[in-house]
Amino acid sequence: MNDRGSMVTQRLAADEAGLARAAEILRDGGLVAFPTETVYGLGADATRAEAVAGIYAAKERPRFNPLIAHVDGLPAALSQGIFNATARHLAEAFWPGPLTLVVPVAPGCTVSDLARAGLDSVGLRVPSHPVARALLTAVGRPVAAPSANRSGRVSPTAADHVLGDLDGRIAAVLDGGETQVGVESTIVSCLEDKPRLLRPGGVPREAIEAAIGMKLEAKPTAGDGPLAPGMLASHYAPRAQVRLDAEEIQPGEAALLFGPAQPRGIGNALAIRNLSETGDLAEAATHLFSFLRQLDASGAQAIAVAPIPEAGLGEAINDRLARAAAER
Repeated sequence: MNDRGSMVTQRLAADEAGLARAAEILRDGGLVAFPTETVYGLGADATRAEAVAGIYAAKERPRFNPLIAHVDGLPAALSQGIFNATARHLAEAFWPGPLTLVVPVAPGCTVSDLARAGLDSVGLRVPSHPVARALLTAVGRPVAAPSANRSGRVSPTAADHVLGDLDGRIAAVLDGGETQVGVESTIVSCLEDKPRLLRPGGVPREAIEAAIGMKLEAKPTAGDGPLAPGMLASHYAPRAQVRLDAEEIQPGEAALLFGPAQPRGIGNALAIRNLSETGDLAEAATHLFSFLRQLDASGAQAIAVAPIPEAGLGEAINDRLARAAAER
């Protein structure tokens, strides 16, 4: 028994039978969590508003926050959105991969208005994870898939994380092991003449700028609502308070470290995790959400986070941590 009643969440193996069952559930309007190279996504048929509503209900997600539609290749994406030259270049350079492009809706776009939160734009991504690609091909239509956790909680990088938040609230989780990138996709808006970075993520800003030969515009200031997922101020939040750029650990805090340096007062820590003892930002991104979950489970009232460089993937890591630390 659970807080949604008698629903039992199936754990499906990432084999032919599991993929077929997951695709069947999605086509029938159910919810399936599945692995991408970034984090686990909570999938629903993006073309059916009632299925998308199930995502919002399971995640307890604000309805003004739009969802990313995942497709299995560029041809499918081109049927959903209008790609200018820059968007097309970015898609060809980084897809499949951890990049989401926000583009105007195409005349034949089938992604529901609810998934787009009423906007005349759509966020599209072609993931590189083989399980995700196989599932999307089997479903044969866009799949809306925000991170498979309750809204505002830490994003899941393993099937067990999904079940910890959503067991009994969704039909199934397709278990493809741990994810590799560990932070969500980078989101770039191609709605204007110059592309705009809406959310840092798995593709570093520097790589995108090198590919298009121009600087990305800064993300817009807060207005009526977010243009893309991940733009709420308080997001990715554990239950414990998060204290950033900590150079000293206070008694009873948990410590999230980076690199070989030990902060003052490390002996005070209730629990300790190091994102990367060697200072590798890619390794740190992979561990970020899992370690936040582990430290949150320690019972500490606060998590002290050591300084992390802004370069490369550090920008995405710091973005997530800033949202976790935001006032709630």
